Amino acid sequence: MAIVPNFSDSVLKLIFNAEPIDKIADNATTAPLTQLYLSLHTADPGNSGDQSVSEVVYTGYARMPVTRDETGWTVLAGNVYLTGVVEFPNPVAVATAQVATFFGIGEALAGAGELYYKGALAPPITILLNQPPRIDNMPVPSHMTPGWD
Repeated sequence: MAIVPNFSDSVLKLIFNAEPIDKIADNATTAPLTQLYLSLHTADPGNSGDQSVSEVVYTGYARMPVTRDETGWTVLAGNVYLTGVVEFPNPVAVATAQVATFFGIGEALAGAGELYYKGALAPPITILLNQPPRIDNMPVPSHMTPGWD
């Protein structure tokens, strides 16, 4: 079974842009998310992992909030893209060499929040002292299957 492209965009816009789907879903919960949180991972967090699985660790690191609307995410033809550059906090101390090979998108600023989407970083990002990791116009995986490979 395949999702129809226009409806696929509607589902993605519900998740990333907080746009309702007429007669099916809305964003009028008691406390809807206004941001999604982008994380960096040193390995695939897996299909059952949460936001903290294989997450990079350095002094200063934090997940980065991305506004859950069209200013944060662009949905186009079944694909989702960051609207702009996301710069993570500056590594002020790095205990061991790390390479971020995956990104995650989830619900929580910190801790074991639910991971909604994940994907490989191309190219990977080497975490270096005083060089903030950056992601520029990264596409969320085009197959758009949350957590499935």
